[in-house]
Amino acid sequence: MTYVVTEACIKCKYMDCVEVCPVDCFYEGENMLVIHPDECIDCGVCEPECPPEAIIPDSEQTAEAWLEVNRDYADKWPNITRKGETPPDADKYKGVDGKFEKFFSDKPGKS
Repeated sequence: MTYVVTEACIKCKYMDCVEVCPVDCFYEGENMLVIHPDECIDCGVCEPECPPEAIIPDSEQTAEAWLEVNRDYADKWPNITRKGETPPDADKYKGVDGKFEKFFSDKPGKS
């Protein structure tokens, strides 16, 4: 089992989860993070640290589609081991539906 990041992270990217991850399995895109499913040790410490509740276990039914997104972009984006700056408008996008179709960027983050 692993945890995955869902579209709730898009344009929020608070990054509190990165600080608590004991195995540094987060990868940074321009406007979201992903978890490398082969590196995640299923400890679950990241899940409660996510303000928009974007992190879920892969055992949840909605996680299946996000597992491949996380795997694919974890192989393309840079690893992130420390919390960066939260976007200034993050709270504006918290709870917005359909963010993947509207706002997802496949560009890597700054790390």
